[in-house]
Amino acid sequence: MNKLRCFDEKQIETINRATILAEELISDYFKISFSEWKRYRYDIKTLETLKPEEITHEAFAQIVKYVCNPEMKPRGSLHADYYKICLQDHVILRALSREKELPLFPLAAYIVTHELIHVVRFSKFLQRFLVTPEEQEKEEALVHTLTHKLLHDVKIPQMASVLNIYVRCRNMETFKTAE
Repeated sequence: MNKLRCFDEKQIETINRATILAEELISDYFKISFSEWKRYRYDIKTLETLKPEEITHEAFAQIVKYVCNPEMKPRGSLHADYYKICLQDHVILRALSREKELPLFPLAAYIVTHELIHVVRFSKFLQRFLVTPEEQEKEEALVHTLTHKLLHDVKIPQMASVLNIYVRCRNMETFKTAE
C-alpha cells in the first residue's frame, strides 16, 4: 500500500491557527467561556498520529467517539464522552491539489469549524451521535449552514472561494464509535 501523504510542519502550524480561529468563532456563537471549553472533551489529530481504524479515504475528517480518552489512564468510574477529530491529511491535500488556487488555511478553518460545531452539539446534547442516515443528513445540513454563517464575514483570503466550492457539500466527515 502507498504511504499516505501527511501534513508537514508548516501545514501543522496552519491547522493549529485554523483551530484557534474555529474555537474563537464557536465560543462567540455558543457563548462558551474559556473555562467552559474544558467540559468539551475532544482532540484534533492529524494522520501521523491516527490508528488505522481512525483513517478514512472518503472524507476530510472522521469523528470517533470514545467512552473516555484512550490515551489517558481511567480514574475510578470516571467515564465521559471523548471525541477525537481525525483530520485526514491525505484527503485534504488531494482536494488542495485539485483546487490549486486554494491555500490550506481557509479550507482548514472550514473543516475544523465544522467538526467543532458537531462536538459542541453532541456535548450539549443538541444532537445524538448515533442517528439514522436521514437524521444525520439533517444534522449535516444544519452544521454546514452554521459553519457558513460563522465564516461568511471572516476576513480570510480565499474563504469566499471555499464557501462557494463547498456550498452543497454535506459530507465533510464520517462518524464512528470506538469498539
